Amino acid sequence: MKHYTRFRAYQLPNKGSSFSLSVDNHFTLIEARYNETNREHILWELNLIKRTTIDVLHITSWDDDHCNFGELCNLLKDLSPSLIEYPSEVPTTENGRKSRNAILEYAKTYVFCKAVSITPYFVKNEPKEPLKGRNLFYNPLINGDKSNNNSVVKFFRVGSFQVLSLGDCEDSSIAQRLMKDPILKDEVDIMILAHHGADNGFTTPEFLKAIDPLVCVCASNYANEYDHPKPIIRSRCQSLNIPLFTTKRGDIIAQTIDPKHFKVSNYVSNNEAKETVTPPLENKTWYKSDV
Repeated sequence: MKHYTRFRAYQLPNKGSSFSLSVDNHFTLIEARYNETNREHILWELNLIKRTTIDVLHITSWDDDHCNFGELCNLLKDLSPSLIEYPSEVPTTENGRKSRNAILEYAKTYVFCKAVSITPYFVKNEPKEPLKGRNLFYNPLINGDKSNNNSVVKFFRVGSFQVLSLGDCEDSSIAQRLMKDPILKDEVDIMILAHHGADNGFTTPEFLKAIDPLVCVCASNYANEYDHPKPIIRSRCQSLNIPLFTTKRGDIIAQTIDPKHFKVSNYVSNNEAKETVTPPLENKTWYKSDV
């Protein structure tokens, strides 16, 4: 099937986020997390499309729950990304500094790899095309003094269903800007909750109504000691009839059923389907050339 799309949210042994998105045989790993809990499932996803390496490593933040230096080193060695997208913010932590240096050294050593810093200039000057077929960046527009708000926001817009990644953004002004964007208002199918579903004034009822995702996804480790997402965020999704899936039970997999529909399943122990959105969800958009 053309544009067969598969999104997976991986359960982790501790706090943090890990996702992947494959469209046909193109594979993107979102966040530099690669450990004993998610490694075999990332490799399983790659094997589905007959790949051993990844096309894109996309990192939203230098925080160690998004980019872990030790895991990053193993990831680079095992998965050999061709493109690395990383935050332009200058890291203030040892983990962040070592991670950034590792990426730059990797890109310098391996000529097949390109490392791209997602700067405010890059975001501001990227064309926002009205037609599908191009991923879009929405943040940062400035590099401020609050690290979370320098997170990279990316709209993955090339598959049969569309995924919005919000990183750790928490400033309401960023939310206000995003909720006015006509593309985001019309096209988001799956939204990864900002800052793990924190109640910080970002994910308001107004924001959820404006973006109107078909599904919300939240990364929480199996113990969920940080209570992700917060009960008020769960309540807001429920009141707006937006299905909410978390990785507390196990991995989440969204996959194309046919050119117009996809389904979402939550797994226990990553192999038994526990909960599936029924009926299948209808994609908001599709490639113009395929309609």
